[in-house]
Amino acid sequence: MTDFANVSVSKEANVYFDGQVTSRAIVFADGTLKTLGVMLPGEYEFGTEVNELMEITSGKLDVLLPGTGEWQAFSGGMSFEVPAAAKFGVRVQQITNYVCSYFA
Repeated sequence: MTDFANVSVSKEANVYFDGQVTSRAIVFADGTLKTLGVMLPGEYEFGTEVNELMEITSGKLDVLLPGTGEWQAFSGGMSFEVPAAAKFGVRVQQITNYVCSYFA
């Protein structure tokens, strides 16, 4: 799916790491929350509050998932899950677009 229909979009962007990572929240009619974001090349660490599914729509990055100890390569069309209350690292190789879904 390349488009989302019937959603509300936040006017204000979430800005992280001095503007290197940005996202906007979208809310579906059923209350489901996702964020659409862009990461510029660099290395970042994120923390989760709830379970997350990160879908990479374009770009290339390496991800260090909690408990793995090894970086894994991801690119457009791939996804990964991160458990709640965890930290994970990313090394963005190319400008990367993503969709993040949140699960309680």
